[in-house]
Formats: sequence, C-alpha cells, structure tokens
Amino acid sequence: MLAASGCAALTGVEAVSDGVPAFKPPEARNARVVLAWLGAILISLFMGITFLARHHGLTPLPEETIVSQLARQIFGEGLVYYALQGSTMLILVLAANTAFADFPRLSFFLARDGFLPRQFGSRGDRLVFSNGILILGGTAALLLAVFGGSTHALIPLYAVGVFLSFTLSQASMVRRWLVRREPGWRWRWWVNAVGAATTGLVVIVITVTKFTHGAWVVVLLIPLLVMMFLSIHSHYADVAGQLSLEGHTVPPPMQHTVLVLVGDLHKGVFHALQYAQTLGPSVKGVYVELDPDKTRRLEEKWIKWGLGVPLVVLTSPYRSLLQPFLEYLDHLVALGDNHMVTIVIPEFVTAHWWQHLLHNQTAFLIKGTLLFRKNVVVTDVPYHLR
Repeated sequence: MLAASGCAALTGVEAVSDGVPAFKPPEARNARVVLAWLGAILISLFMGITFLARHHGLTPLPEETIVSQLARQIFGEGLVYYALQGSTMLILVLAANTAFADFPRLSFFLARDGFLPRQFGSRGDRLVFSNGILILGGTAALLLAVFGGSTHALIPLYAVGVFLSFTLSQASMVRRWLVRREPGWRWRWWVNAVGAATTGLVVIVITVTKFTHGAWVVVLLIPLLVMMFLSIHSHYADVAGQLSLEGHTVPPPMQHTVLVLVGDLHKGVFHALQYAQTLGPSVKGVYVELDPDKTRRLEEKWIKWGLGVPLVVLTSPYRSLLQPFLEYLDHLVALGDNHMVTIVIPEFVTAHWWQHLLHNQTAFLIKGTLLFRKNVVVTDVPYHLR
C-alpha cells in the first residue's frame, strides 16, 4: 500500500515531454537536459526523504504529512519549518497548474488527428486552447466533489493514469526502434523495454492495491475513453469520405422550388414574398386550410397583394397543420435527388421578449420538424415590430 502511494511521487516528468514545443531551440536537446536534471533531483529528494523518515521512525498520519513531520523533527517549529511548508504548498499549486498547461495542448493534438472534437483545437481570444481548460476545470471540480477532496482517493486515480501513459509511451518507443532501426537502436530499445516493464509493473501494483480506493474509476474509464476516441475518429473519417470530391461526377442541373408558408397575408408575409422572389422564379405560397371562410378572405387579399405568386391551398380534414404540408413537401422532394426545396417562413418579432409569449410558436415547430429533412432548406424571414 505504501509503495503504491509512493509511486505518485515519481510523476511529474510527463510535463516536460508534453511541453517540448515550449522550449527554446533546439527544443528536443533542451528538453532532454531538463528531464535529466529533473530525474536526478527527484531521485535525490525521494531517497533522502525516505532515509530520514526511516532514521527518525516516522510513519504517515492522517493529520500530518511525512514531510511536515520530518521538518518538525529536524528544524523544530521555527521559521525554517514554516518556510518549508510554504514551499511545499507553492510546489503543489505549480503542479496543479501543470495540468492546465499540458492537457489543453494534448487535447489539441488529439483533435488535430481526429480523435477528439475539432473544438478542442481552437484557440480562444487569449491564444490558449480555452475548451480544453474549461473541460479540465469542470472535470477536476466534479472529481473533487465526488471524492470529497480526499487525496488518498485521488492520488491512485492520478497515478494509474500517469504510469499507464508512461508504459504506453515506452512500449511505443520500443516499437519505433524495432521498426526503423535507426543508429543506436540496439541499446535504446532495451532501455525503453526495461522502462516499459518497470512502469507496467507499477501500474499493476497500484491498480491491485488501490483498486477499492479509487483506482477502479480509471480501470473503468480508460476503455470507455478509448472507445469514444475511436468512435470520434471513425465519424470524422466517414464524414471526410462522404464529402470527398475524389471520383465525384457532376450531377444534372439543380431544380429549385421556393415555398412561402402562409397563415395570413400581412406585412410580414408580403416582406417574405419579396425575399422569396429573389431566390428563384419558381415561388409558391402554401396555405393549410383549417377554416373555409378564412381561406376565401385570404384568396381575395392574395389577388391584390400576392405579387403574382401562385397560392397552393392544402385541405386538412383533421385540422392538422403539419401533416398536409409535409405530404406536399415529400411529393416535391421525391421528384429527384437534384430537386431542392427552400421553405421561407415569415415570422414577426415583437419589441419585448414577454410579448413573444402571447403568440403561437408555429414557426418554431415547423423549423424543428424540417431540421433533418434531406434536400430541404429552411429560411426564416423576420419582420420586426415597433
């Protein structure tokens, strides 16, 4: 159990590997130097603290860390002790910041390769990957709430993921040396193989010993994330294949019909008719008859104000507004794959938001119904009231 917890102290070096582009040129060489110094300092601190803790007979306590106990034993409770505690706090704050610096960059790489939504590759107005920062912040807050901020539960959650990434990285390097056989590959693949075996053993130890303490979340989550990544990548590949012009043949000329939905004839509808006539010569007004008397009044007004656009009256014996129109639309769409239908919806906009509640939401219902119809374009023409 203690060994599994102590393994978390070895994490942090992944921040260097993720941040190689941030180094001055030559980036790879400078990153290797920093990584070597980081490893030497980390090993020295880890071995020194372990030796001193055993020498003074210290054991972990729920209310006080080993570092705090060790500092109290050596320096007492004076200024040096509090300076050491403050330094530890600042290091932890910096460590938390590392995730917010590296995760958005990592998510950018995955989004660029098509394994995460494209939004993760977009920079915000502060020239950072804002979506990755927001997702990480929300996930971190959720984990803190679920685990009650307990480090004993959160550290295994973190350590399993980190050492698993170490193992996969080392194993990938082994495959690289064996496939490319670049100069020095014979001894380098052995180094990476030993590293992969070591970190893989650590993953197994942490997972087994800390499974009930929170590690089970990672064991469950990682396969789900891999499936999600593959599903996203498959979707992007399918979309790219369907949109590709490779082998594409020029279709016959497109036919276009413009339908203006009419509930009455007023300034808003008149404005929509003027707009519809700019889209093409084949423009029709469509009215669903629910009241014969209202239909006669509309036809009289249409002769004077209809701008010469023919009016199609659809009967609705069951007083359904959508069903007759959808049947008429299906008839037009069935004329051929090269036949496009544009639906122009006149809609007046009230001056105040609460006035909008006083009117029916027929336009909103129609737009929602037509959203996923093939070869159908929906255009909303607003008329703003004073």
